[in-house]
Amino acid sequence: MPNERKTSRTEAEPKQPGRIPLYKQIKQFILDNIRQSVWQPGDKTPSENELAAQFQVSRITIKNALQELIEEGLIYRVQGKGTFVSPDRRGEPPVYRQEGRSSGPTVAFLIPRLDNRFTANLLHGIENELAEAGFHLLFRTTADSQETEKRLLREIVEAGVDGIIIYPAQGQSYNEDLLKLTLNEFPVVVVDRYLRGVETNYVCSDNVSGAFEATDLCIRNGHRRIAFVSTHPEGTSSLEDRLSGYEKALFERGILIDRHQRLTDLDGKLVNGILREGVSEPASTERIVRFLERNPEITAVVAANSAVGLTVMEAAKRLGKRVPDQLSVVFLDDYELSAFSAIPPTHVNQEEYTVGREAAKLLVSVMNDPRQKRRKIVVPTRLVVRASTAAVGEPGTALLEPGMAET
Repeated sequence: MPNERKTSRTEAEPKQPGRIPLYKQIKQFILDNIRQSVWQPGDKTPSENELAAQFQVSRITIKNALQELIEEGLIYRVQGKGTFVSPDRRGEPPVYRQEGRSSGPTVAFLIPRLDNRFTANLLHGIENELAEAGFHLLFRTTADSQETEKRLLREIVEAGVDGIIIYPAQGQSYNEDLLKLTLNEFPVVVVDRYLRGVETNYVCSDNVSGAFEATDLCIRNGHRRIAFVSTHPEGTSSLEDRLSGYEKALFERGILIDRHQRLTDLDGKLVNGILREGVSEPASTERIVRFLERNPEITAVVAANSAVGLTVMEAAKRLGKRVPDQLSVVFLDDYELSAFSAIPPTHVNQEEYTVGREAAKLLVSVMNDPRQKRRKIVVPTRLVVRASTAAVGEPGTALLEPGMAET
C-alpha cells in the first residue's frame, strides 16, 4: 500500500470538555438566581447546610463557591445571621460610607453636655475655627458617662472621622481607648479636663491661676476664713487644679489650710440642675446650709463653678446671710445672663471660646503632622469683679487692682 499515514483517534475526534468542578457549578447556580432576579438585593440565600443537601456535596465545596462570590462583592455574610445578596459590587452595605459624604474632612467633638454657657462657648469656638479651615463638625454628648463616652468613641472612629476633640467625662483620669488612639497616631485633642494617665495633646484654661486669683481677691479684701465648695474633684483635672490654686493662695499668703473649711463631695449632676431649672437642688442646698452652720466663722466662699456658686448663694439666703455683706462668694466660671442677676457674681472668666479655637487649631495641626511633639496649651483666665464680693467690714465694696475687670 502506498505510504498512508494513520490518523490517531485523538486527532480524528473533537476534544471533550473537562469536568467542571462542583464548586464552580454551584457558584453558577447562585449567579443565575441573582441575575434572573430570583434572589433580590438584600435577600437571604440558602444556608450552607441547605445548599450542601440540595447538591449532595460537602460544606467545604459550598464554602469555596460562596467565598468566590463574596470576593467578587456579589454576596456578603453577616455573622450569626447568614449570607445575603449584595446591592452592588461593593459587598456588604456599611452603616457609613466615607466616599459618600460631602467634600472636606470631618472632626468629631465629644462633650459631656450642652446646657450651660461654658460648653456653648467652647463649642462655638471649635465650630468657628473648623469652619474657617474648611472642616465639618460632628458633635455628640456623653451625659458625663464614661461608658457612653467609650461607646461613642468607638462609633465615631468606625464612622471614619478624621480627628477627635474630646471633653472627658467627669471623674475620669484614664481612658484606654484614648490611649490606643494616641499610640496609633490618630489625631486627638483633649479639652478642659486632661487625663493624667494618658499623654496626649490638650488645651485647657489656667485653672490653678484662676482659682489663685479668686482666693487672693478674698484675702486682699480682708477675709481669712475662706471656704472651698465643689463637686467631687477626684479624677477631674479641672476641679483638682482649682482646689490646688485655692490652697496655693492660702499658703503663699500665710493663711492656715483648714480641711474643715472645704466641702468637696456635692453631686455634680444634681447641682447642675440649677442652671437648667433656675431652682437649686434641695439636697445640695441643705448640704451647704449645714456646712456653713458648722463653720460660722467663714466669711468668703470660693465656688468651683457657677452651679455650685448659685447654690451657695441660695444656702446663704436660707441662713439669713447677706451676700456680700456677710458672705462673699466668687464663682470659678460664669453663667448665662449672670450680669443681669440680682447679685451679679464676681467670677473667673475661663475664656472657653478661646480654648475651643485653640483646640481646633491644634487638632488641624496634628492632622497635618500626626508625629509632631505633643503639645499642652494653657489659656490664661480673667478675674471679673462684680457685686458678690466685698471687703470685710465694708459692705458692698470690693478691692479692685489695676488689670481687674468690672462689668
